[in-house]
Amino acid sequence: MKAKSLQDLSAIRKTVADKAKAAAEAEAARLEAERRAEAERHLFARAVGQVQPIAAKPRVQVNIPAPVPRRLQQDIDDAAALQESMSDEFDVSTLLDVDDQMSFRRPGIGTDVTRKLRKGEWSIQGQIDLHGLRSDEARNAVGQFIRDAKRMGWRCVRVVHGKGLGSPGKEPVLKSKVQRWLVQKNEVLAFVQAKPSDGGAGALVVLLGPANG
Repeated sequence: MKAKSLQDLSAIRKTVADKAKAAAEAEAARLEAERRAEAERHLFARAVGQVQPIAAKPRVQVNIPAPVPRRLQQDIDDAAALQESMSDEFDVSTLLDVDDQMSFRRPGIGTDVTRKLRKGEWSIQGQIDLHGLRSDEARNAVGQFIRDAKRMGWRCVRVVHGKGLGSPGKEPVLKSKVQRWLVQKNEVLAFVQAKPSDGGAGALVVLLGPANG
């Protein structure tokens, strides 16, 4: 700004002075604000006392096992079933009671148990019919049936193997095999030939151990 006269110069000086005063007042206000803020910080510190940082607690690492894939679980179940598979060659002749019905009872199971089974004093809770099945199919079916029955808490079941009237030589092929298979199942405590009304020579009445046994 160029002054053309003393009057102009006076006006310029006044303008500069006003700006300087305004700047000084602004600086003074800034310093006062900082002073107050600092005073408030000290006041808060005095009020709460000495502050210690909170120590971070160690984090617990929890390892959650991943769920077994469905297909892998099926393979595991199949492997378990294979381990407890029943042999057709198992010799049960020394384990069966020598009577006209060739009954079976595990060591520690009294003869009164098989007697009650023959008389029908145990209610039959389920059955499996093996008619029309090949030997390997029947073996797998019996194994699965016994496992399922045990899971459901059934104590007495019937296994219908047939009388063999439709087989070559009219021999009850499955009868002796079913006896072998059942003897190899730990769930089976005893079995007897069914009463005539329950299938007679074509079926076995089987006593299973308790579900938690």
